[in-house]
Amino acid sequence: MPGAGRMFRLAVAAASLALTLICSAGAKDAPSAHVPLPPSRPVTNAEALKLQNANASALFSEKKLPTLGQAVAIGYYPSGCLQGGIELPTTGPTWQVMRVSRNRNWGHPELVNFLERFAPIAAKATGWHGILVGDMAQPRGGPLPFGHKSHQIGLDVDIWFMPMPDRVLSKEERDKVSATNLVAANGKDVDRKKWTSADVAFIRTAAEQPEVERVLVNAAIKKELCRIKGNDDKSWLSKVRPWYGHADHIHVRLKCPSDSPNCRAQPSVPPGDGCDKSLNHWFVDWILRLIIPDDAGSAKGMRMKDLPPACAAVLNAPPRPTTVQMSEPPNSR
Repeated sequence: MPGAGRMFRLAVAAASLALTLICSAGAKDAPSAHVPLPPSRPVTNAEALKLQNANASALFSEKKLPTLGQAVAIGYYPSGCLQGGIELPTTGPTWQVMRVSRNRNWGHPELVNFLERFAPIAAKATGWHGILVGDMAQPRGGPLPFGHKSHQIGLDVDIWFMPMPDRVLSKEERDKVSATNLVAANGKDVDRKKWTSADVAFIRTAAEQPEVERVLVNAAIKKELCRIKGNDDKSWLSKVRPWYGHADHIHVRLKCPSDSPNCRAQPSVPPGDGCDKSLNHWFVDWILRLIIPDDAGSAKGMRMKDLPPACAAVLNAPPRPTTVQMSEPPNSR
């Protein structure tokens, strides 16, 4: 059996070759990808073991810029990385990014394009000035040190249950203002003092977009959507799935892009609208009493060996020196 050093060199070489092939395929107009070659000197067993066991969230959170090359989502939503990510401008005509200091307003171009299309549609459907965008991904994706276990491949975004104000928020406001919690204290229902028809339109508009795979919400919110569904077409409800938390935002997850063959698709949602007896599970006493630690949903304990081999090349690739702004600044039109 080959030693750890040889295995490490082979893994990095394979990852580099795979990324080069992915980036070059059909990318005539894209910047040429540059993936670093394996180290020229032999890698010791100790070095190979150290990299495999290194804290992936710490390493990826240190990268402040994306890589060169065509955008590629690699791996699975809670276990992967992002090559060639682009930045969502922090302020647009119908959106503002919150928690800007986290540097998590990055994603695959499919996600950035989605948000730029969705924001004005959502504003029209709800009557809001626009949307407030929470966490997307880090510049190179990968595990985050706090806040999420997913959001790793540039296809996840949190969008707040709070209308965008009619002014540009300051940096301090973006870091300190909190989203609106729409769930009642008992955890079984929505808060009637805060829940509005605009919230229904907001969720529905997100779920109706064809590129959306899932819209995660608190179970009490899903329960309310089922209660008011009426007799009109509610096929969109199948995409709205209950999950822990998500009382003050929706979590939108996009499907794997066609340009990312190493992106692992999530299993399709079960048939039906999700308003059957399976929803009752979320309201049993032990679930409602469950206290989830703040870091329970984070990926801070993940190691490099937990990620696809190609993520080592993404981590060590040269940065792209300038970011791509996909939108014009506000009032430029």
